[in-house]
Amino acid sequence: SRPELERCFPVMRELRPTYDQERFTAQVQHQTAQAGYAIVYLEDEGVVRSVAGFRVGELLAWGKSMYVDDLVTREADRSKGYGEALFDWLVERARSLGCAEFHLDSGVHRFAAHRFYLRKRMDITSHHFAMKLT
Repeated sequence: SRPELERCFPVMRELRPTYDQERFTAQVQHQTAQAGYAIVYLEDEGVVRSVAGFRVGELLAWGKSMYVDDLVTREADRSKGYGEALFDWLVERARSLGCAEFHLDSGVHRFAAHRFYLRKRMDITSHHFAMKLT
């Protein structure tokens, strides 16, 4: 819902700083309608601590899988278990939906995130290449 997106925005903005509240809300609504994107969050003491955006789909390469587009914990709340709890929830959700695999990309400069993903027993399985077209 729009009020929940507004509550998640300050945390998501730490990962996606180019968005303002209005553009973020519109983009999430568009992705939800077009690609089955969903946002989940972990709240503690009335404060949103971690946010994730994900989608479930099927690809030749992976079969049915969950792809996590966005995963962020408030900077002030990192290393307190919030991100790990949300990550673990996502993995269990993927399993419960019958996914064969769980995927995410992480920017090459996010070293602390990489240590976390490796500790969570994820493997580095590919290099992601990109090209800006506009």
